[in-house]
Amino acid sequence: QVQLVESGGGSVQSGGSPRLSCAVFGHTYSSYCMGWFRQAPGKEREGVAAIDRDGSTTYTDSVKGRFTISQDNAKNTLYLQMNSLKPEDTAMYYCAADPFIGVFGPCDIGRRAAATFHYWGRGTQVTVSS
Repeated sequence: QVQLVESGGGSVQSGGSPRLSCAVFGHTYSSYCMGWFRQAPGKEREGVAAIDRDGSTTYTDSVKGRFTISQDNAKNTLYLQMNSLKPEDTAMYYCAADPFIGVFGPCDIGRRAAATFHYWGRGTQVTVSS
């Protein structure tokens, strides 16, 4: 059984730079497409960033240049470094994994719906105050 556990959220001021972590248990995740999603109250879950097995990354336009997705294979941990946070970044942030490489399309966050990711964490809340 694969489990994803997020951490690192909290309340931050605009311009803050927290780093989210997602620890993966039960499998060596480096063979997965990994992603970060977020969901604000009353809004649909949206993809934020993804990282493929070869380390290639994609981002949604609203976070390009501010967020960085990365992974530490030795620690089986995924990260999301968030810089220059804005109040509109306030949301619950989720880590997700797709083990079915290629079945639902490329590991490109702009081309993948949340439903195509198989494993999910419970999320970590990020609240940005102005």
